[in-house]
Amino acid sequence: MDLFVKIFKALGEPTRLKILRLLAVRPMYVCELESVLGISQPRISQHLRVLKEATILRETKEAQKTFYMINGDIMETSLGDFLEFLRVDLRDLPDFKEESLRMEKLDQDSCVISCKTGQGSDLQNA
Repeated sequence: MDLFVKIFKALGEPTRLKILRLLAVRPMYVCELESVLGISQPRISQHLRVLKEATILRETKEAQKTFYMINGDIMETSLGDFLEFLRVDLRDLPDFKEESLRMEKLDQDSCVISCKTGQGSDLQNA
């Protein structure tokens, strides 16, 4: 689950999504991203660092320049793994043991029943 958190945090920023979309067209140097996006090299480098830490990007050094590209393997694997994570029975996920037990008792929870039927207390209706 930690990898999902890291990847989705990295993807949760509009500029980083723009960078990924541009790199889906073709690999690019920082100066090219700077020119296309119209933002400074330090800001682009910060975004690239986050994307690299999440293993979403790969880089290749060419002399003094760095060439960035999407790590397609990790994206396909991670997104596939995430879809599988959503399909797995909640009881089979160690991080969701407590939530799984509460889900099983949900239909008997008086607070939930009141909420669903609109018969909650005055505090809930405030």
